Amino acid sequence: MREFIVEADGGSRGNPGPAGYGSVVIDAATGETLVERAEYIGVATNNVAEYRGLVAGLRAARELDPSATVRVRMDSKLVVEQMSGRWKIKHPDMKPLAAEAARILPPEQVTYEWMPRERNKHADRLANEAMDAGKRGEQWDAGASRAELDARNPVTPAAPEPSGPPGDATAGAAKAREALARSRPAADPTADAVQEKAMTTTDADLRAARTVATPAPASASAPPPATASSQASASPVDSAAVTPAAAPSVGWGAAPDLGAPATFVLLRHGETPLTPQKRFSGSGGTDPSLSDVGREQAERVAAALARRGTVQHILASPLARTRETAAAVAARLGLEVTVEDGLIETDFGAWEGLTFGEVRERHPEDLNAWLADPEAEPTGGGESFAATATRIAATRDRLVAEYAGRTVLLVTHVTPIKTFVRLALGAPPESLFRMELSAASLSAVAYYADGNASVRLFNDTSHLRS
Repeated sequence: MREFIVEADGGSRGNPGPAGYGSVVIDAATGETLVERAEYIGVATNNVAEYRGLVAGLRAARELDPSATVRVRMDSKLVVEQMSGRWKIKHPDMKPLAAEAARILPPEQVTYEWMPRERNKHADRLANEAMDAGKRGEQWDAGASRAELDARNPVTPAAPEPSGPPGDATAGAAKAREALARSRPAADPTADAVQEKAMTTTDADLRAARTVATPAPASASAPPPATASSQASASPVDSAAVTPAAAPSVGWGAAPDLGAPATFVLLRHGETPLTPQKRFSGSGGTDPSLSDVGREQAERVAAALARRGTVQHILASPLARTRETAAAVAARLGLEVTVEDGLIETDFGAWEGLTFGEVRERHPEDLNAWLADPEAEPTGGGESFAATATRIAATRDRLVAEYAGRTVLLVTHVTPIKTFVRLALGAPPESLFRMELSAASLSAVAYYADGNASVRLFNDTSHLRS
């Protein structure tokens, strides 16, 4: 009996946005590529595109030999777990696609396994070729495809022309690569190889860095286990974080016409009674006020910011804990507080008020899906991390334009702050589970006119220890 390997992938430039898939059927015995399939599918999400790729790959395998056994390999843990029957399929767009995939071949002939994204390069490149073709108003052309060749012999792509709003990591990364390529002195071949590998970025690698063109964090109140704390400063409040900084004097930020950046000082609210209990506390719960400890923290951070005297505007999420924290700072600085709905915390649905352990006990499948897929919603229809990231990116773009060259204090929550930082760094969604953000901590991001962003401070709590 013949055995095939089907590798499939899908992508969306916007999530949802222009989407495409790629599938490869490989002879398991020889490693020979037997069939390539790719298609631009219009506007869809990443997960829908991945399922479409799976369906196309299974159909191609059946056309070759309907009696063959098939090993499906994908870098989407969500699709692999759902098709293996270990996770439930709840999303209405994915249910019919999963059912269609299950009908193509008898279930006993098909197995599913997850593999790292870097091993799924062939299908990934096919998906990106399909999306590129769709952008040109064309369909994918198998005769013109270089996906198999590029997957086997990856090359560093030319730096794309930066585009996008200030703070968009894709545009900033392009500028960085271009500047480093111009300024890097000749070095030994080994060092060059390491640098080239570090700077090589494909469209697929940038999917996690896309904002309104993609985007999620662990709950402020209920982070999953094994997080890592990061603190960028030990001073009471780093002056670089709250002073409208001049454009960097080196690298791609040296252009004298950029002007001062828009600097967002990101303040997480003080503690509420739910904070030390590590309970999910989003926008869909009881809207708790600050505790006595939280009010003391708000006074301390207000004093620290007053010593610097550089905050020019204060914006706050509409929830009680952020408005109370912002009011304490505003009283010290003599400023007014503007309520900004875009800064509100994620809605954690039926998990509001529960601990992480309680959610795992009551809703294990939903929690696993939520941890694995930024598009998964909490039980009961809360807000997904992908939706939060899209909202934060839109809020960021609007505020950067409105407060260009100004220093603005944004009093908000764990999920929005981690998302601001993640998008500025171009980090993948899972990075948000690896950040620790304390109550009443300060972080800061500067946004330049050329599209670059600079994370200047993260999780500074030194003002609480003084």
